[in-house]
Amino acid sequence: MKPYELTYAEARRSLESHELSSRELTESVLARIGDVDGSVRAYLTVADADAALAAAGRIDDARARGEALGPLAGHPVAVKDNIATRGIPTTAGSRVLDGYVPPFDATAVELLRNAGAVIIGKTNLDEFAMGSSCENSAFGATRNPWDLERVPGGSSGGSAAAVAAGEAALALGSDTGGSVRQPAGFCGVVGLKPSYGRVSRYGLVAFASSLDQIGPISRDVEGAAALLSVIAGADPRDSTTMPDDVPDYSAARAADLRGVRLGVPAEYFSEGLDGEVERLVRGAIEVMAGLGAQIVEISLPSTRYGIAAYYLVADAE
Repeated sequence: MKPYELTYAEARRSLESHELSSRELTESVLARIGDVDGSVRAYLTVADADAALAAAGRIDDARARGEALGPLAGHPVAVKDNIATRGIPTTAGSRVLDGYVPPFDATAVELLRNAGAVIIGKTNLDEFAMGSSCENSAFGATRNPWDLERVPGGSSGGSAAAVAAGEAALALGSDTGGSVRQPAGFCGVVGLKPSYGRVSRYGLVAFASSLDQIGPISRDVEGAAALLSVIAGADPRDSTTMPDDVPDYSAARAADLRGVRLGVPAEYFSEGLDGEVERLVRGAIEVMAGLGAQIVEISLPSTRYGIAAYYLVADAE
């Protein structure tokens, strides 16, 4: 197995056991980008190879000295191009911002750097995150790496496609009305929209400020948990962030589900649900029941107003 094919959990074990260096992992991901991104077009900007490899080398040196390192140390991470990155172009997929290079990092990116992540590049998106197919970027469409004739979803289609194609093990996206979750589903990776206020929006190009959240994308649940653990938390630069302590998401991932009550809204299985999607969701519910969760059918009657309410709020903002 080549380094770029590893999940976050596999790569972390290999890095910590010194079977793999961060430099080797970064070299493998950069080579993979060179091999496939001409077709997938997940990236708008790829990191300078020398700078990325130098950052990876510093992590390797620190690991060799026995220094305590964070959970993302040495892992190449892609960042959606509506999230500010110091010294790296941030266009939000629009000609309006073509050539804009922020003099600061978004809080989420700052936290990634502090945790030792190697920023590998900036990924494509529907312009200003308004879209659901990643075809509406001013710089061209991203393709689904599983089938280049299909879309990867959006608006975080570039981040999801990069992770699915092995062009990054981890990525940041943003989600206003499904823009992390939907492309993660289309590309067969893990995507999560955190609760509002859990992750700082400072440095995120706004779409609808009462709905926007930065979220993790990964090939495995462990990677999503580790990424969220790093970027979550209160931020004085975003007054809407929650002051609550950040839980240990990685520990929660392995928790026993006995005693957990899982509500399944009847309205989610009504007219319009694709049959294959229903089969997969019900299969996941059965797995959780087998792990000890108590499954309870509930009703959320306001569900039918959700999309209309979203479009009123998002478009007005």
